[in-house]
Amino acid sequence: MTDNCRGSGHRRHPLEIEQTEEQLTLDGLRREIEELRASRKRLAMAADAERRDIERALHQGIQQDLVGLAASLEVAAGSVDSDPAAAKALLDELRREVRRALTEMQELANRIFPPLLEAGGLVAELRAAASRAGVPARIDVDVDAASPPEITGAVYFCAVDAFERTPAGTPVVVSVRGEEGVLAFEIDADVNLGSERRAQHDRVEALGGQVTITERSDRTTVAGSLPLSL
Repeated sequence: MTDNCRGSGHRRHPLEIEQTEEQLTLDGLRREIEELRASRKRLAMAADAERRDIERALHQGIQQDLVGLAASLEVAAGSVDSDPAAAKALLDELRREVRRALTEMQELANRIFPPLLEAGGLVAELRAAASRAGVPARIDVDVDAASPPEITGAVYFCAVDAFERTPAGTPVVVSVRGEEGVLAFEIDADVNLGSERRAQHDRVEALGGQVTITERSDRTTVAGSLPLSL
């Protein structure tokens, strides 16, 4: 057997190599497409669930509060002449109820989209969200105020998800940095947050970003990045 024939069974034709590489590329693209479809489906389902929750909050909460306030105002109006003291006491109670209703409205608005994010107020919104959750948080943000609100909103909702799953009084550190066209963030909680919630991560991935989660017995780190240009 000549030298040219030796080992010929181990050589792969260039065309065969090219076809194999193309197949691997196609397989990778198919996986990415399937993952994208699954991500979009989860995101749509999460959005529908959130809308239903908001509708319930409006009809069963705020709407009922307003109906009750209207009825109480009529009672107070009818008592102004006959029993001024009772009318005053009722008005004082109504004032407290109005404040509570306004607070509920603000909380509902924040669930939909925090208004300050449009003005670059990520720090203020993160601090407010941590306060509502009863979580002592260290917020370290260095981003351009002109960053797209969709991008900062995705980071905000990831942080809120962590705040809401962290026991009250447990420290959380949130770091956000804008660098070279990318918004990088890290959320570090001194607790194992348990099972991953896909909805917030799908929100990041739908904007071209990525999220990784590291869980230990006493700590969870959520790190990710998003492109600053949509």
